[in-house]
Amino acid sequence: MSTSVPHRSDVGLEYQRRAIPLDADRARYPGFRPESTVLKAGTQYREGALPLPCDIVFDRDVAVPLRDGTTIYTDLYRPMTDNDLPAIVAWSPYGKRGGTLLFDDFPHRAGVPLSAVSGLEKFEGPDPAYWCAHGYAVANPDARGAFMSEGDTPMWNSREGQDGADFVDWLGARDWSNGKVGLCGSSWLAIAQWFIAAERPRHLAAISPWEGLADVYRNVVAPGGIVDPGFAEWLVAAAVGNGNIEDLAARIEAFPMADAWEDYIAKVENIDVPAYVIGSWANVLHSRGTFEAWRRLRAPERWLRVHDSLEWPDFYQPHNQDDLRRFFDRYLRGLDTGWESTPPVRLDVVDPGHTTVPNQSEDAFPPSRSHGWALHLDPERGALTQEQASPGAASYDAVEGALEFTYTFDKDTELIGYPRLTLFLEADGADDMDVFAKLSKIDAEGEPLGVQLLPLTWAENAQVAEEIAQLAIGHLRPLYYYDGPWARLRVSHRAKDEARSELVPHHLHVAEERLSSGQVVEVELGFTTIGMRFHAGETLRLTVTGKNTAVWAASGVDQPALRNRGLHIVHGGPETDSRLVLPLSRSSRKA
Repeated sequence: MSTSVPHRSDVGLEYQRRAIPLDADRARYPGFRPESTVLKAGTQYREGALPLPCDIVFDRDVAVPLRDGTTIYTDLYRPMTDNDLPAIVAWSPYGKRGGTLLFDDFPHRAGVPLSAVSGLEKFEGPDPAYWCAHGYAVANPDARGAFMSEGDTPMWNSREGQDGADFVDWLGARDWSNGKVGLCGSSWLAIAQWFIAAERPRHLAAISPWEGLADVYRNVVAPGGIVDPGFAEWLVAAAVGNGNIEDLAARIEAFPMADAWEDYIAKVENIDVPAYVIGSWANVLHSRGTFEAWRRLRAPERWLRVHDSLEWPDFYQPHNQDDLRRFFDRYLRGLDTGWESTPPVRLDVVDPGHTTVPNQSEDAFPPSRSHGWALHLDPERGALTQEQASPGAASYDAVEGALEFTYTFDKDTELIGYPRLTLFLEADGADDMDVFAKLSKIDAEGEPLGVQLLPLTWAENAQVAEEIAQLAIGHLRPLYYYDGPWARLRVSHRAKDEARSELVPHHLHVAEERLSSGQVVEVELGFTTIGMRFHAGETLRLTVTGKNTAVWAASGVDQPALRNRGLHIVHGGPETDSRLVLPLSRSSRKA
């Protein structure tokens, strides 16, 4: 766990930790060398990597001043064009190249073949080889405090947004620039976009957050009100620089309630530039946060695409890069690409056991035709029923047990939107409960059916298809396999803001309401989104348990400390109507 202590820094960070020094082997730092060179077409920067398709001007370790006098450093890649270039920014502290996080660190490069990229890209960022060949400059800055950039690194808050906004406006004023800058990239590079764009830098023309989030409390450090610093701890421990990085793991231990985290919620409502948002059903870290940001986005020009893959191979797929370029060509270059005719929402609707329906066009998310469809929990029979269940209750061991409820479809059915689960719960032997829930399509043996997240469309992946399949059934299953949406809630955090809970329960997380002996309380859990088809005769299973159903799969990530002990009791019946409300999109009898 973190060894940070309260400390004030140049950006007012309450908790921070010393970064990995630049000379450490783990840092993989290529060195500081300000210079300008030309990278020649055909050059291959690593055996097996993509050769450069054009000559590229490479300005290395360029100094950039921020508003408070701090200097950060960036690499710039430009085609051999004199002027009028749009620019794309990949903002993160991961390193301009190298760094402690690389695709090489993941089995089978997390589905991104070496041949798909040139090696000039920063982790999770756009490849300069592709974008320079199509008339763009690419900027790979080291955020404040990262590597040689001065200061201490803020993490996913308004200070990072201000730094990024300063960088965007510096970049848009270069003599070779056309004055238009876009933001691009996945994960941290997507999270940062929400904070940067909310500052409305004058040169920002479009954003494309690819699998991010905009509320750090609810989506990273305490989802469902359950303090869960493991991922933040893992990420902070990988930071490289001459200073410190903000320690969110230490901060959530000190401030476990959401009212101390307002500055870590991006003001998405302020964003007014065109936005092309990409999300997925499967990502343990980003799925919920992407849709939460999408719901709050008010920009009049916005598009959403939801895929059935892992974020990184989806980002580097050639057809997805071409799709993104149509968006940027329209808003950064002013070209008529026909982008405006793109459906506002496109979804890969999964059909476990069958074939995903790709790029299904919709008018909104959820589609306007989707509506709530209630199934009532019958605890004594373990069933989900369209009719009200008789009064009854069932229990499970709070640490290792679970209850299962099933429903078999008599019609072909499509579910798209936000599932919600209302439970009437009682704790026997404790004054709090951490409740987890999971929705799955199951086979005849009761095993969940799912979707493998590493696409085999690249030849390199197809050659190791069996090895990839083994990853999906081992300890990396949460990263490489998807078998349905999940939910979780600390029951003492059950209070909601009703005005903000129309689509998804919005829990306040500002005070605890502990349970008393024999007390039955009503709680509502919001699942991650669903986009799934069921065929007549197929079965949906709801699992309610005290065990975490969405575990971050990286090695060394600690699991959250739970408050479960004794028994959890689920009540059903007219007076205690535990129920699952599904977003029914289509339903028809099989021909």
